[in-house]
Amino acid sequence: MIRRAFIAGSLMTAALGLTACGFTPLYATGGAAGGLSVIEIITPSGDVQAPDGRAAYLLREQLNDALARDQARPAVYRLTISSLAETRDPRGLGPTNVASRYELSLRVEYTLNEIAGGRELQKGAQTVLVSYPAVTPPYAGVVAQRDSQQRAAAEAARRIRLDLAEYFLKTKF
Repeated sequence: MIRRAFIAGSLMTAALGLTACGFTPLYATGGAAGGLSVIEIITPSGDVQAPDGRAAYLLREQLNDALARDQARPAVYRLTISSLAETRDPRGLGPTNVASRYELSLRVEYTLNEIAGGRELQKGAQTVLVSYPAVTPPYAGVVAQRDSQQRAAAEAARRIRLDLAEYFLKTKF
């Protein structure tokens, strides 16, 4: 009983210490969440609604989820996906020169601009590598490849969100 009281007291003291030092969680009200939710995404085709190809579509959907776009508020920033390159390379070649795995590389280059003034705020690039097994049934191979595209798009969106959150926290938008 005394041990539980000591642990509870220690946790409360730590919580009070964090509030006194000005610590703000990344996605709290005073954090980067406000800036991320007013970003619209433009894909390589220059379209807000219809991106080029499956990888671009998946990336845009993942970014909309990751940035938690608030449709009730007008966009203040524009995230332009200027380049999206997807490559697939065989890995693990056996004695018969057949790959046992494939590696999918997704490279995304992006720019964050203010919509009102058009000023460039942030520019960056992310490269994501994911692998998937080479399977014999053709349908299973298609499913594995599509799953790898989904995972690559999700990871690229996560990394871009972190880059943008870091930018907004540094600039105190």
